[in-house]
Amino acid sequence: MEGLNNRQSEAVLYTEGPVLLLAGAGSGKTRVLTHRVAYLIEEKGVDPYNILAITFTNKAAGEMRDRVDRIVSHGAGRVWVSTFHSLCVRILRRYIDKLGFENSFTIYDSDDQKAAVKACLKKLNMDPKQYPEKRMMSEISRAKEQFIAPYEYDREASGNYWKMQVAKVYTEYQNRLKQSNALDFDDLLYKTVELFQFNPEILDSYQERFRYIMIDEYQDTNHIQFLLVKQLASKYHNLCVVGDDDQSIYKFRGANIYNILNFEKEYPDAKVVKLEQNYRSTGNILKAANGVISNNEGRKDKALWTSAGDGEKVSFDLYDTEYLEADGVVSEIVKQHRSGRPYHHFAILYRTNAQSRIFEEKLMMKNVPYRIIGGQNFYGRKEIKDIICYLKVIDNGMDELAVRRIVNVPRRGIGAASVDKVAAYADTYDMSMLDALFKADSIPGLNRAAAKIDGFTSLITELRDMVDEGISLGDLYEEILDRTGYRDELMAEGTDEAQVRLENLLELKNKIITYEDEADEPTLSGLLEEIALVAEVDSLSENEDVVLLMTLHSAKGLEFPCVFMGGMEDRLFPSGMALNSDDEDAIEEERRLCYVGITRAMEMLYLSASRQRMMNGNTNCNPISRFVKEIPKDVIVMNGDADYAIKKQARIDSELDNSSWSVSSFAKKKPYSYGSGSGQASTDKGKMPLFGREFKVTAADIDYKEGDRVSHVKFGQGTVLELTKGDKDYEVKVEFDKPEYGIKRMFASFAKLKKI
Repeated sequence: MEGLNNRQSEAVLYTEGPVLLLAGAGSGKTRVLTHRVAYLIEEKGVDPYNILAITFTNKAAGEMRDRVDRIVSHGAGRVWVSTFHSLCVRILRRYIDKLGFENSFTIYDSDDQKAAVKACLKKLNMDPKQYPEKRMMSEISRAKEQFIAPYEYDREASGNYWKMQVAKVYTEYQNRLKQSNALDFDDLLYKTVELFQFNPEILDSYQERFRYIMIDEYQDTNHIQFLLVKQLASKYHNLCVVGDDDQSIYKFRGANIYNILNFEKEYPDAKVVKLEQNYRSTGNILKAANGVISNNEGRKDKALWTSAGDGEKVSFDLYDTEYLEADGVVSEIVKQHRSGRPYHHFAILYRTNAQSRIFEEKLMMKNVPYRIIGGQNFYGRKEIKDIICYLKVIDNGMDELAVRRIVNVPRRGIGAASVDKVAAYADTYDMSMLDALFKADSIPGLNRAAAKIDGFTSLITELRDMVDEGISLGDLYEEILDRTGYRDELMAEGTDEAQVRLENLLELKNKIITYEDEADEPTLSGLLEEIALVAEVDSLSENEDVVLLMTLHSAKGLEFPCVFMGGMEDRLFPSGMALNSDDEDAIEEERRLCYVGITRAMEMLYLSASRQRMMNGNTNCNPISRFVKEIPKDVIVMNGDADYAIKKQARIDSELDNSSWSVSSFAKKKPYSYGSGSGQASTDKGKMPLFGREFKVTAADIDYKEGDRVSHVKFGQGTVLELTKGDKDYEVKVEFDKPEYGIKRMFASFAKLKKI
């Protein structure tokens, strides 16, 4: 218990029954969890085998395991510490045969999912323009998160044409996964809950094993994770969840903030402990964070505090353009670096990935080393996916996507038409793609391609035989590169791009060798499983002296001495989608995201905005973010004319709010536009009668209905979600295909939508 404050000690000592630890940012929750595990083992005599600790990243799991090892005298290695997905994979590897799968199942990543959905649309003769793969993937994922099976989705979709089409794709998609003996990431949780639901004896065995359960980052759990935790904890009720509702920022991934807000309703006898003392940030930074988040209504009451000093005040700068903003940020980094601060002390955070480009340009111009977190994942690169697919096919020949990807890579003269003939043969005789390839000589119309296919299947057979004979994974990797000629082809290309790909392949070998060295019993399945579960931020090196650039979402869980948050403007942050949303929680989630960004800063926090910014090809002049104005005035310094700009904006907003003009709700949602010099709103009173004019739109004027595909002159194509009749107009709710536009509500008279 040494070194713990009173609230932390209380959290560690309360071990029996459900407990909710409301752990604010930087309040030492990992320390509490590790000491709690140690206390259970050393003082309560709990067998480490009976303790389960779930985190959200492999990095966090490793850190917790290391800390417990340092505290506990023996047995810490028997504590099961893992992510949700890793836990489920281990359970399914042992028992998924109860659900009709083979235990050597493949795990599909997002690219694999997209390819599978695309194949489903093709088989169902559905136009991908009308039914985009990404939206289908999103709908299917949402259904799985809610533990809704394809047949249930189909039943609930009755009468809704769009959902009925989704149900067809969902059903075909699951059938295709089953045929390929594959699971996607949502399936890992779904199938585990399903396994426990239909096999109570298996559930009971895990309830007996996991008598003490701890869940980190509980505010980020979704419904299927909630169900899994409820299943495991229902026997002994020794469930400790740790989280912060103020840091719930992953609703777009399915996170349900009500899992933590309603914990006491689910477990009426739960004890609640608040961890509010912060060990990361200075007093002024915490006051800024508290000032912003206190404007949210859907939260539990708490406030961060520190025994350390106030430190530097928060700084806010208003620039004329986004280029000057980036230049100002980078100049400050250079200035501080010259005075002795290392580059890795700095992080530049932003709301959208698109904002990184200008910061990158300025960093390069000033020769500042940097790294972007959240770019293309290493395992998503072509050459890496190619070799991994070879490993997948060797391990699980039922994986159709992997087989299709490598059957002609490197080129063997096996064309798409030949592959389609093999696929048709496989469908006809209800066999896997690889099994059909082995019967190439029996498939009509292949002609000369049959001999080339035989070369491919012979290669796979030889590589599989090597695995059976006990070849090391590192040597197997070399055999793949040699026998396929993949490496030779890149070396012969001789371009800079080819050299980068060769370097990436060497890095993949490093991964394989590291896995073999560290795993107790290294296997090909285990290697593929670890690769599938790895997270981008887990690979963040702490030894690189570089400035880090990342979105605010990617920054969660990290901390930096100096943080720059750019683009603090309404319609960028908070986003325009949130401002236009009917979801009452949309703005509150944006505010939680701002709170997360602020609390990443340890010593210094710099906020900035631009009077005008190019967005989606148009120059926009948006107001300074409301979040900046929510920071208490005594902890923020307004540099230059920033303070004047905010006061001017408030005055104009007040005039517009008190205006006697009749302005429609549509007009009120339009952003006020401030020029760099005039201070005059573009939606000024002289133009407002446009929105108060007399007009009437009838059903006869509209040729589209709910579910139809439409086109907008600016936003492109989308799907009509709702059509609501008003007194003189129809309000149309459309989900546009381009993610930057998302869901918008418009009046039909202004939208001028055209049915596709």
